[in-house]
Amino acid sequence: MSDTVSDTVSDTALVSVRALSKFYVRGDQVIPVLVDLDLDVAEGDYVALMGPSGSGKSTLLNLVAGIDKPSSGTILVAGVDIAQLSEGDLAAWRSAHVGFVFQFYNLMPVLSAAANVELPLLLTSMSRRERAERVEVALALVGLGDRAEHLPNELSGGQQQRVAIARALITDPTLIVADEPTGDLDRVTAGEILDLLERLNRELGKTILMVTHDPKAAARAHRIVHLEKGILAA
Repeated sequence: MSDTVSDTVSDTALVSVRALSKFYVRGDQVIPVLVDLDLDVAEGDYVALMGPSGSGKSTLLNLVAGIDKPSSGTILVAGVDIAQLSEGDLAAWRSAHVGFVFQFYNLMPVLSAAANVELPLLLTSMSRRERAERVEVALALVGLGDRAEHLPNELSGGQQQRVAIARALITDPTLIVADEPTGDLDRVTAGEILDLLERLNRELGKTILMVTHDPKAAARAHRIVHLEKGILAA
């Protein structure tokens, strides 16, 4: 897609990836995952990453989210080259700027929905009352205000994913990254989660970068970016 790639950093891009490469070394072998990749994501955009298994989708998502570091290239997010941050600074940046939504929810089974949502706020200087107020708002936003004290095993898959989305929103992140957010859900529930993500993008202006194998899920995004063997397909 020609409108996703440019030779210079876009003035309006929230995320600007340039000459990004990621490879792994196994013995004498160098295994490329991403190769000299450029990508812009504008603030308020909703981008779906698609491609076959092994194409580098999740690797790219993890690099933009600061979970992993590139072998070479730059990753600018809101003007910060996160590829140059130390591990400690990267962890602090990630906590403040990225909300994560995973396929399998990643909730703590012994904590209530409210306590799971609150977890990212425990790294801040907020008071207990401020944290409680934020959690209440976040759970109400995803339609789970009446499930705050339920444990994950007392919730359906769709409800657990809503808790995960509330947790992703709780710090008011710069960017939401979603890795196969509907992959473990039935068709109807998946549609409800996609409705929620679409609403967060439309009403709250949240920038979303989503990996998916599902063409119906990808169709909800503003743009679809295809990866083939670590290279952006035209």
